[in-house]
Amino acid sequence: MAFDFFAGACASSLRRGALGFAAVSAIILSGCAVQQPTTKNASNSLSAQTSRAYHGRFAVQYSDQNGTPRNAYGNFDWQETGDTVTLQLRNPLGSTMAIVTSSPSLAMLELPNRQPVNAKNVSDLMQNTLGFALPVEGLRYWLQSSAAPNSRAQTELDLTSNNGRPKEIRQDGWTIDYVAYADAPATGVKRVNLSRNEPPLDIKLVLDQ
Repeated sequence: MAFDFFAGACASSLRRGALGFAAVSAIILSGCAVQQPTTKNASNSLSAQTSRAYHGRFAVQYSDQNGTPRNAYGNFDWQETGDTVTLQLRNPLGSTMAIVTSSPSLAMLELPNRQPVNAKNVSDLMQNTLGFALPVEGLRYWLQSSAAPNSRAQTELDLTSNNGRPKEIRQDGWTIDYVAYADAPATGVKRVNLSRNEPPLDIKLVLDQ
């Protein structure tokens, strides 16, 4: 899907306002390989670089607690320092909609004009507070085009290139499709789509970096 859906979708999202982001306030060709839960390369990659930052755009399709389909669009900032991730979501006008902070010992979610909510892990926090959970822990690795090290994964490589980059990863109930990588001299993921069947959730990310 071309990512020009942001232009028209943003206008629709603005009309819906708070309703459109109720869930965020109520946020390869061949060559398959099965990876075991001890993915040393991924773990070493994360430990070798303790700070990362991404800026980009997101589009989310989800169903609310009543099963009604919803859409949300906007910008995001991802800040990763060691084992701590802070994800800030903004609407198309730039106003903060939610801030999620995840660390091994604590997860915190902040909504505008509300007291922060804490939990032991980010999945429980988002599920209990918003009604669904975004894969923050998995994204730490998937945004590095690598499977997470603690569970089995199936990786399909893009054999049309010579760099052995993943075209698709299936892990923990998620399908991660790598739509585009940055052109040289830039490196890394440019566009990635994530989908899950149960509960249904579709996420599209464009990384501007």
